[in-house]
Amino acid sequence: MFNSLGAPEILIIAIVVLVLFGAKRIPELARGLGQGIKEFRQASKDIKKEIEDSSRDINDAANHEETTSKSN
Repeated sequence: MFNSLGAPEILIIAIVVLVLFGAKRIPELARGLGQGIKEFRQASKDIKKEIEDSSRDINDAANHEETTSKSN
């Protein structure tokens, strides 16, 4: 169905967006979209860091228990 978008299809989409939103609103929409993408990436990085930190804490606790049980 959506094998590829050619130049005519992209031009039609651009015209429809221009008609619906107007030339003045398009930069505002693009700015908002950019901020949304930036916030999403930051949230993804924060979640990944939190998971890595939790995993590291679990591994450290397991290693500490292992060394403690070996010394007894």
